[in-house]
Amino acid sequence: MALPKISVRGVTKAFGAKQVLRGIDLDVETGQSMVVIGGSGSGKSVLLKCILGLIRPDSGSIKIDGEETVGLSDRERARVMHKFGMLFQGGALFDSLRVWENVAFGPIQSDGMPAAEAHKVAIAKLGAVGLTPEIGDLHPAELSGGMQKRVALARAIAREPEIIFFDEPTTGLDPIMADVINDLIVKCVSDLGATAISITHDMASARKIGHRIGMLYEGRLIWQGSTAEIDRSGNAHVDQFIHGRAEGPIKMQVRSL
Repeated sequence: MALPKISVRGVTKAFGAKQVLRGIDLDVETGQSMVVIGGSGSGKSVLLKCILGLIRPDSGSIKIDGEETVGLSDRERARVMHKFGMLFQGGALFDSLRVWENVAFGPIQSDGMPAAEAHKVAIAKLGAVGLTPEIGDLHPAELSGGMQKRVALARAIAREPEIIFFDEPTTGLDPIMADVINDLIVKCVSDLGATAISITHDMASARKIGHRIGMLYEGRLIWQGSTAEIDRSGNAHVDQFIHGRAEGPIKMQVRSL
């Protein structure tokens, strides 16, 4: 039986007295798109950062292609990081660089690719997300929010990663542009044959881009299954979240006026 591309076992993480992750178990198969949903403060971003190695968990195991990554040296971590691409929330483009330089940043800085070759790669990746070569000479501030998100997606796939992480990919976009980005994510992940993990609270996005969905609540993965199964999860927390209901077991902290 093939090893999962990503295997998380018993991962915990606390910041001071606040326990954020409480024993996470999660497998993501090669070529699978996994979406993690949950409210603010549920631990989604911390889980992503633990898998990326930006945060070290207090306990547990995180394996990539069967290799334990918790506790790797900086050099070993850099080797593993070559497998990853990342679409950051808000895009996180470099304002001082032109669009093509943003897309080519990884190939140039991490791979030592010559600028002329990296420019060709950048233009090709911009084309993959529906942007013309002329866009490459602009700066991010000259682009709309939707175009900036496309550029960020082009940067995420520039090194043709094996694993791509998407952090709230549709935040700040109108519903039509969000659907465009969702379609591009599905296409890019499929074209690369990549494994994907996305974190979002946008259920329209989760349903479109995910093969499987898992829900984090108070630091625990309380449900996971195929996207088609989520409407009959049998879990009251999941049901409340996916339908956006104020009433239910999830209580929001609202201060009385």
